[in-house]
Amino acid sequence: MIARLALPRVALYALLGLFAVFVLVPVYLMVVTSLKSPAEAILSRMWHLPGDLSLDAWRSAFATLRPYLVNSFQLAVPATVLSAFLGSLNGFVFARWRFPGSEIVFNLVLFGLFIPYQIVLIPLVVTMQSIGLYNSIGGLVLVHVIYGIPITTLIFRNFYARIPQELLDAAKVDGAGVLSLYWRIAVPLSLPGFVVVGIWQFTQVWNEFLWAVTLTSAGQRPVMVALQNLSGAQIVEWNVQMAAALQAALPTLIVYVLLGRYFVRGLLAGALKE
Repeated sequence: MIARLALPRVALYALLGLFAVFVLVPVYLMVVTSLKSPAEAILSRMWHLPGDLSLDAWRSAFATLRPYLVNSFQLAVPATVLSAFLGSLNGFVFARWRFPGSEIVFNLVLFGLFIPYQIVLIPLVVTMQSIGLYNSIGGLVLVHVIYGIPITTLIFRNFYARIPQELLDAAKVDGAGVLSLYWRIAVPLSLPGFVVVGIWQFTQVWNEFLWAVTLTSAGQRPVMVALQNLSGAQIVEWNVQMAAALQAALPTLIVYVLLGRYFVRGLLAGALKE
């Protein structure tokens, strides 16, 4: 009996281990390559450990990426905070305030989820130029906030739909209005929702490339554009490339490590459920 139960479990662990190896192989290659000298960072030695550990590639990559990393933080942090706040406010209104046509308006907001970035590029560039925000981080923040409103509204709307109606009714008896209900009842209960939205939006904004390369030029571009520019035309410094890729990925990795458990709790709390 024990053997019957153990065999499926061993097979499951073996399968999970295989998946883990499959995911971690690229990470291994990136880390060991970034610690090699240029002479060792070649295809024939790609699986080998570095003979002599060298941090020159990390220093070279950071010297190049540093101003772009600053730009990315100036972009991702305010865009995430503003998206989360507006999505929270919208989500509460759509979840708890039924007005004529509210479902139609909500579905129109959700329609923004299905608009590809590519088809709005030309009107977006023209609009940014006309309002003086073209080639600025502020313009990119505005674009990401607007484009993030549909998904953040959906997440918070589903999250607030789980708040017991009796709790809100009791506050209404004490004279609370819509904004008071939101600020005093909904916001203190919203930590899992804000964590889910924060991780989602920060990752999306940090890794976005198309708008960044279209709406900004040198000096205003975030780190993902700089990472692409490191590829080189004739000579590829693989160790510098790998070090730069790891440095560009570190902020989102740190966010997931620090807040990952809250992210799972937020999902389990129904933040992404209808």
